[in-house]
Amino acid sequence: MSDPVFEDSVSNFGAWDYVVFALVLAVSAGIGIYHAIAGGRQKTTQEFLLANRSMSAVPVALSVLASFFSASTLLGTPAEIYLEGTMYWMCVWGGCLAPLLGAFVFGPFFFKLKIVSVFEVLSLSLSLSLSLSLSLFLSLSGTFTSLCIA
Repeated sequence: MSDPVFEDSVSNFGAWDYVVFALVLAVSAGIGIYHAIAGGRQKTTQEFLLANRSMSAVPVALSVLASFFSASTLLGTPAEIYLEGTMYWMCVWGGCLAPLLGAFVFGPFFFKLKIVSVFEVLSLSLSLSLSLSLSLFLSLSGTFTSLCIA
């Protein structure tokens, strides 16, 4: 059964759409190529992933915000609420509380131990076999949860 809401909304890319799309891809590729050629300052994973722990809180917070709210979330949420109703807004509580919990509870704990992820906590506190088993379980459960939601 087709949905009458979306029957008339199908459209195709026009010439200007392709121009804008190609321009966005070219700019993104140009930035990547420039930094690959000229960057060269980051020699270790510590420098690349953590900026040698020298960044202030603002750029880190903006980076986390950008990765937390993806384009699919920003585009899909209004459609989800329109089609399924406002019960989706219950997710807002988790979306607001999770970053605060992470920033004020887990962040200082991870920073003090100089670790980056929960998987490093597992490796520090458990045996290797148990740590690998839990890491595999957490990775698979996250993967299957994502597949079930999508």
